[in-house]
Amino acid sequence: MADIITHQTHPELSAEEISSLTRQTNYGTWRFQKTWKPLYITDAEGCWITDGAGKRYLDFSAQLMCVNLGHKNPAVVESIGRQARELAFVGPVYATEARARLSAKLLEVLPAGLEKFFFATSGTEANEAAFKIARMYTGKNKIISRYRSYHGSTMGSIAATGDPRRWAMEPAGKGGGVVFAPETNCYDCPIKHTYPGCNVACVDYVEHMIENESDVAAIILEPVVGTNGVLIPPPEYFPRLREICDRHGVLMIDDEVMAGWGRTGKWFAVDHWGVKPDILVTAKGITSAYVPLGLCATTKKIADYFEDHYFSHGHTYEAHPITLGPAVTTIEEMQRLKLVERSAELEPYVRQKLEALKEKHPSIGDVRGLGLFFAVELVKNRKTRQPFNTMRDKVEGKPLVVDQIAAKMMADGVAQQAWVSHFVIAPPLIVTKEELDFGIDALDRHLGIADALVE
Repeated sequence: MADIITHQTHPELSAEEISSLTRQTNYGTWRFQKTWKPLYITDAEGCWITDGAGKRYLDFSAQLMCVNLGHKNPAVVESIGRQARELAFVGPVYATEARARLSAKLLEVLPAGLEKFFFATSGTEANEAAFKIARMYTGKNKIISRYRSYHGSTMGSIAATGDPRRWAMEPAGKGGGVVFAPETNCYDCPIKHTYPGCNVACVDYVEHMIENESDVAAIILEPVVGTNGVLIPPPEYFPRLREICDRHGVLMIDDEVMAGWGRTGKWFAVDHWGVKPDILVTAKGITSAYVPLGLCATTKKIADYFEDHYFSHGHTYEAHPITLGPAVTTIEEMQRLKLVERSAELEPYVRQKLEALKEKHPSIGDVRGLGLFFAVELVKNRKTRQPFNTMRDKVEGKPLVVDQIAAKMMADGVAQQAWVSHFVIAPPLIVTKEELDFGIDALDRHLGIADALVE
């Protein structure tokens, strides 16, 4: 007898009920809970999201700088269903076609020399794998990170995170074996130097740390810092850091969770400097965030070590077929649409538009970026480069100038990522010039809020 399938009908919820029920029963991340009122989103397509009232918003930061293909790409959507029909799940001990196809595809696009893969379900988990691999392989313990950084939220990855999201977890969040170096920020140098006369002193400081800390297994860094300001190092930084790591037997872990997958106009941001990392971690754009997938890739030299040494890491969802199949299609779509090239081609257009805003608005201290990955930094005083708000203001829940402007932009139909004292402009890589104009014009309209506070 055929099974009888019944469909339970659920009472329809209003937009307000959906938002309220979510608020009452879920934790809102990285915030005081009392101020969270989540907007109900019903649909998303291309570069736009739609709320419960039918209002559309330009997704000007690709959600969390991850929906690189734009929303609802038909090929990727179909690949999710196809993979579910073919093989929804099998444990990581088994080989699958999706696993083999993605591994082969990765060898096409990753920096040369990265040949062994561990698949996770987030950038956080990929970084946890990288830390364990680096420590097992080198036999050393310490990880050097940088203060302006974000590497994840689990205990190991939050310990390696320099931004203030770590503070609330201290002392536990500080973690063992992580030390912090100054970030590379030529606009507001943390060690008070000026490029190029500094001779890139920040990289020399890293070598000083390695020599004086001892027991350093690896340094982890975002080649272009993401949420914490889209910080781009000078040309000499990465080649010299590679030499320092080689000289001291320290592994270089390249965190491309946000900066990878065409975001900066190269497949991976580190490609701008022609440097080969020992370990690369990524997530987000690998599936355009349609399904949760993270990747930790290592060199063959590291992989060979584990041929006769125990690889002490794993989890149930490692190499989950549902995540791997759509990743193949995502990469194929990026190649078909030439989105890496498109990101590079649109960079001058975005730069020109944002530099024009800087000329017009005294509250803009700096504009910087690569590809379709830009920051607009606001300052109270251009001469001193003093920001309107600090990281301490952020974690204490004080009103931020950038949040006031972002709220006005949202009312005008532009969803814009704001963080402490800057905006991260990182739309889907399929964005049109007309959509870029729409988003930048909204920012232009409301920068007067900051201009009025300039000293």
